[in-house]
Amino acid sequence: PIPAAVPVAGGTDLMAAVNSGRLRPAALVGLARISEIRGWEYQDGHALLGAGLTLARMGRPDFAALIPALATAARAAGPPQIRNVGTLGGNIVSAAPTGDTLPVLAALEATALVAGPGEGGGVSRREIPVGHLLSGMEMLRPGELVGYVRVPLLHAPQTFLKATGRTGPSRALASASVVLDPARRGVRCAVGAVAPMPLRPLEAERWVASLIDWDGDRGSLAPEAMRAFGEYVAMACIPDPVPPEDGGETSVLPPAALHLRRSVAALARRGLGRALA
Repeated sequence: PIPAAVPVAGGTDLMAAVNSGRLRPAALVGLARISEIRGWEYQDGHALLGAGLTLARMGRPDFAALIPALATAARAAGPPQIRNVGTLGGNIVSAAPTGDTLPVLAALEATALVAGPGEGGGVSRREIPVGHLLSGMEMLRPGELVGYVRVPLLHAPQTFLKATGRTGPSRALASASVVLDPARRGVRCAVGAVAPMPLRPLEAERWVASLIDWDGDRGSLAPEAMRAFGEYVAMACIPDPVPPEDGGETSVLPPAALHLRRSVAALARRGLGRALA
């Protein structure tokens, strides 16, 4: 069915669909001038980020002091004309696999504050893990909008790195965000662009967290352990083919997939190394 009206903020993805004829809404509802969702505030150890925050705004130094990895990802997200209009909420809702902010949000375990029509003409509000929206575990209901994104302020090292291919200098071939959580003695990692949604290699996270000296010198982790972490992450995200049940010959990963696996391993290793430095 043709949607009666579609909300639009930056429109970097939506307007491409409209202009190509893939989407023909009866009307567009502009959100860009709603000032309440274009800033951020502090709330109980979290940052409450407006969904209308532009990528360019998130790349500035004051925001980088708040959530460094998200600022780094925002600065890497395409040319200035995209960053000036593209928004945090738009990144989440469009859920493009190569979205640079998405693995950071997944690693930070951010949540989306969603509002929509409720019973009796009221407003329904709920909070959804961003990772659930990106994986399809939970979906936006008709009429719902992402108003804010709640991000824990860990006050600990966090990194974002990406590898680009021949598709262009800003489009990720693979990306990775590594976040330290000293309060919970944990490491969180999310890998982007290699699957439809960011991937969390949970076993690799737990393994490397058990090796870190949380009470002393975190940077004392051996280089061999960092390399093993990178390989662990890469194998979790790009596993070997499953052997056939009939006992036949197991296929091998094509060269492109092997190259991608090596890229993921390098990103995870470097990201962890920078976080521990």
